[in-house]
Amino acid sequence: MKFTDGYWRKRDGLTVLHPVQLQDTSARADSLTAYATAKRVHGRGDTLDAPIITVACTAPAPDVVRVTISHFAGQVPRLPVFEIAAEPGFLPRVDETSLTSGELTARFAGGEAWRLDFLAGGRRLTGSGGKGMGIVDADGEHYVHEQLDLGVGEAVYGLGERFGPLVKNGQSIDIWNEDGGTSSEQAYKNVPFYITNRGYGVLVDHPGRVSFEVGSELVSRTQFSVGGQTLSYLVIYGPSPADILRKYTALTGRPALPPAWSFGLWLSTSFTTSYDEETVTGFVDGMAERDLPLSVFHFDTFWMREFSWCDFEWDARIFPDPPGMLKRLSDRGLRTCVWINPYIAQRSALFAEGMAAGYLVRRADGDVWQWDRWQAGMALVDFTNPQARDWYAGKLRALLEMGVDAFKSDFGERIPLDVVWHDGSDPERMHNYYTQLYNRVVFDVLRQHRGEGEAVVYARSATVGGQQFPVHWGGDNSSTYESMAESLRGGLSLAASGFGFWSHDIGGFEGLPDPAVFKRWIPFGLLSSHSRLHGNQTYRVPWLFDEEAVDVLRAFTRLKHALMPYLFEAAGRAHREGLPVMRPMIFDFADDPAVTHLDRQYLLGDSLLVAPVFSEHGDTSYYVPAGRWTGYLTGEVVEGPGWVRETHGFASVPLLVRPDSVLAIGARDDRPDYDYRDGITLRLFELAEGTRTTTVPGPAGSTPATFEVTRDGATVRVVRSGDPAPWRVRSGDTVVAVDAGGTTCELTLD
Repeated sequence: MKFTDGYWRKRDGLTVLHPVQLQDTSARADSLTAYATAKRVHGRGDTLDAPIITVACTAPAPDVVRVTISHFAGQVPRLPVFEIAAEPGFLPRVDETSLTSGELTARFAGGEAWRLDFLAGGRRLTGSGGKGMGIVDADGEHYVHEQLDLGVGEAVYGLGERFGPLVKNGQSIDIWNEDGGTSSEQAYKNVPFYITNRGYGVLVDHPGRVSFEVGSELVSRTQFSVGGQTLSYLVIYGPSPADILRKYTALTGRPALPPAWSFGLWLSTSFTTSYDEETVTGFVDGMAERDLPLSVFHFDTFWMREFSWCDFEWDARIFPDPPGMLKRLSDRGLRTCVWINPYIAQRSALFAEGMAAGYLVRRADGDVWQWDRWQAGMALVDFTNPQARDWYAGKLRALLEMGVDAFKSDFGERIPLDVVWHDGSDPERMHNYYTQLYNRVVFDVLRQHRGEGEAVVYARSATVGGQQFPVHWGGDNSSTYESMAESLRGGLSLAASGFGFWSHDIGGFEGLPDPAVFKRWIPFGLLSSHSRLHGNQTYRVPWLFDEEAVDVLRAFTRLKHALMPYLFEAAGRAHREGLPVMRPMIFDFADDPAVTHLDRQYLLGDSLLVAPVFSEHGDTSYYVPAGRWTGYLTGEVVEGPGWVRETHGFASVPLLVRPDSVLAIGARDDRPDYDYRDGITLRLFELAEGTRTTTVPGPAGSTPATFEVTRDGATVRVVRSGDPAPWRVRSGDTVVAVDAGGTTCELTLD
């Protein structure tokens, strides 16, 4: 939202107050509050008719400073609020003009010029100067804005899953969840949090609409604004992007660890296609006949009868024996997932049940809120009502008891404003936050029924804290190379917003992909944290495209399974530390200016660089940071830093291993969930002198295997701890095998 007309003038109809002069401060053990006037005060007479802007600083955790700007403080507190976990007992260091939290200091400038600076690591990170803070009156509508300085070359990332350029500089962004597909400025997952390559991140603590002008109003500042009389934001010091996300997710929640089976290939009925149990069985048989490993089968919307979503009842016309069908799929080693949403169609038997009990969102006059979009006469479950949450969870629990393993928790963005919530929540604040309540209910019932580490959803909408309930997928993309690229941009943007796990519809959702598009998308899909074949009006089984598509899918599914010891350890790190499994290059190479804008390649874990191919003929280019990188599929060494141009067939993709890496490769490629420690191969890539440690996770509750790898000249020594099992070490063509019980091996590098 813009408030200015050029640099000097305000827009017509606006009155804006800015802090001009610091009058005094109030320092306490846990806070520092500054009082600034909106005009200069030279004598007592100047204190009359002089608005005060109050700026309070506190510190919920080390390296984090909260700033709250307020004009009139008499507003009634409004729900909902983000759940931000303060560190118990932590106190900042406070004096008359500064508050220091860990390495981060917020300092108010004295003298004539108003300024609030944020400093860390011996330098100024950013700050708010003249006319940065503003109290806006727009014909009776009130807003508060803040502007934080952008330095030369400073780049901004995050703000949710956004499908435009990865670097947000120059963009106007409204944090407002919408069902807008992947080809517009709208987003399913809006997160008012960004990081920059200058060592800090900013979370605006407002669950409703937040408007960002990222160098798009005043080109040297990031502006954010909210409605009302108060704005609160948190500055988080890194210094690295990974450090920022660790601290951000410590405040807002770390991702749960998805089950290992969820990392395998998911196959869907697709959306509006025709299907029944015979169709499903045919797909599953076709995958098995072609030696295509499959982990999860997903039933999309029409597992329920049309006009009845959701009633959570199988359509008996096409699925006459759901428990038997689910058991038959389970006996074949498959998990099953079914589609749900938080809406109740009027035809559903649950509509009258929910209306009578007060479980559906109502208008101010007491009527149930309804419309005909999506489902005829549909209503919305009021998840602010604890009894409504239990009611909805009970319907899901019955499906789990029948044999369902996971839920695709679709929608959650179309949340109306002309409603009254059970707990009195403010409708503007609830619009974005609703998805958090919805996905928490779904995830919690899975966790309660299946146990810790066995819950997984496929969610489309999210806000701050949504990363706790994985997995999220990118929504309705199209079957084109352009949409493949925009999907990747959305995933990288979401990763920079603190989400550890992400997926997308392989081949695109809308339209029938050209066989070349489908085959190019497969490596990207399988080299993502989670992988699903799903479409709208057409199926996504590979033999409908061509036989080469079958071969490509088989190769990359098996590759992912073999990489699972490495990938599941990266997943564990996302769970423990908040570092996304797939992430922008800037996270690990922040000091390399060439990676600032890279949005067609990414890191998968710490050691793998993936550069999907976005063309039929395979012509592609990608950037390699400094060092000797090794092609995982080819064994060829690429020397960085520099750009590489290559041509790839459909069965190939740039997949490079970072220098000084020890990659744990599993002994199986037929499934994603197995004991990774048994028969593990450690592959060594361009090892530097010294020692590094590689951890291979075991099954839930078991001890991981830990390998200490030391290079001394041409000799490499590997020491294993943990449960004994056969293992191997490989460097180039040299392989050393160790029997069960063996704990040490040595090899000589070529």
